[in-house]
Amino acid sequence: MQLERILQSHGFGTRKACRAMIRRERVSVAGQIVDDPFADLATDGLVFSVDGTDWPFREQASLLLYKPAGYECSRKPQHHPSVLELLPLPLRERGVQPIGRLDEDTTGLLLITDDGQLNHELSSGKRKVPKVYLATVKHALDAAQIEQLLAGVLLHDEPAPIAAAAAEIVDDHRLRLTVTEGKYHQVKRMVAAVGNRVESLHREALADLRLPDGLKPGEWRWLDAEDMKQLGVSP
Repeated sequence: MQLERILQSHGFGTRKACRAMIRRERVSVAGQIVDDPFADLATDGLVFSVDGTDWPFREQASLLLYKPAGYECSRKPQHHPSVLELLPLPLRERGVQPIGRLDEDTTGLLLITDDGQLNHELSSGKRKVPKVYLATVKHALDAAQIEQLLAGVLLHDEPAPIAAAAAEIVDDHRLRLTVTEGKYHQVKRMVAAVGNRVESLHREALADLRLPDGLKPGEWRWLDAEDMKQLGVSP
């Protein structure tokens, strides 16, 4: 693929703008400046650099972000900054968007992609992808609350009770809850339905993919083939 087309497909601007970047010697491959916009490069395993920052060639941009509190999962936020502002501009220009949504005050694992098929697979209610949350609650937890959550609770505007796929007490005020739906404020509403209240909420995992150790709030990394396997989708 021609270098100017690679840059354009990765969110670095129009072909004209990318051509100008290349001719100004801002782009390198394998440590060597490439100033020919029409240089034809093999994309398999390609890593190119723009202004000293490395970019792997990705036909689709799919990544994992450690969402901090205070950000909305929307391209058009209303009250807080968009979580997409935590990403480099070229990724935002590719049109990536969150897979599902976490509330503004919820932290933890968030997937972001421009791959519509992946978004559909992981968002579809039919697939019942498990989502694991750690909830800190106001009142002390007890076995009766866990039993209710596992048996199913009736939420406002829902026709039938919704049950947690798993629920366990971590300590007096912390609950690990696994749900397979994606209802609005679902965890908070389920906890409220058993007479308690969520004070803070953190998503630890999606399917078998866990938030990586060492990744800090606001940081992100690319998804790889092993991540896709843990998500139960084809890479």
